[in-house]
Amino acid sequence: MAPRGTLYLVPVTLGESDPTAIVSGGALRTLAALDTFVAENPKSARGFLKRAGYPRALQTTRIGTLDEHTRPSELDALLAPLLAGKDCGLLSEAGCPAVADPGALLVRRAHESGVRVVPLVGPSAVLLALMASGLNGQRFAFHGYLPVEANARRLKLIELERASRTADATQIFIETPYRNLPLWRAVVSACRDDTWLCVAANLTLANESIATRRVGAWKAMPPDVHRRPAVFLIYSSANP
Repeated sequence: MAPRGTLYLVPVTLGESDPTAIVSGGALRTLAALDTFVAENPKSARGFLKRAGYPRALQTTRIGTLDEHTRPSELDALLAPLLAGKDCGLLSEAGCPAVADPGALLVRRAHESGVRVVPLVGPSAVLLALMASGLNGQRFAFHGYLPVEANARRLKLIELERASRTADATQIFIETPYRNLPLWRAVVSACRDDTWLCVAANLTLANESIATRRVGAWKAMPPDVHRRPAVFLIYSSANP
């Protein structure tokens, strides 16, 4: 069998910040050695490469697309360079590839095909929010996006709050930035006043904001999260 390439999972910045201040030096050195990538959004991937001081011509750099519209039957074409022995980088819109990101599909196919997968160090909005929240970092669950329909979302929040209390676990979720305020209103309406809520927005950026308060306290101070990428965390404990 011909040698396989290596699939490097290359974290990107969570906004248009300086990659050298956010992404590890080792990850940036690996990035500079690659000329083939898979990305959720090739345009923003090129912007990241440019900010990262990528030394190659972007016009000749191959960037395949893997997003929510990519069909399973298209994964083999994205994997083909790796099967031919070429190292490739997987870039994400979410900071760390394959976490809250469709890149997980390619990673799984790589494992199935005997391709080596190497994760590199960089920012994860989910983990950064958990770290800064002060909530339970020993047990937690990430749920991605909650239902958009109001009643279904309320029922899901009640379910998550109950699960947090039963398992003593932080529950983490996100929303499309322009729907952040409706989600916040749903949380403070559905959850108990003594439940903890952390809202972490624009993580790693100059206007980053992170606040953890009980739901009852949040009701008088809505967060500034409209159109700002944010992570929401709730924690309901049997202990004060």
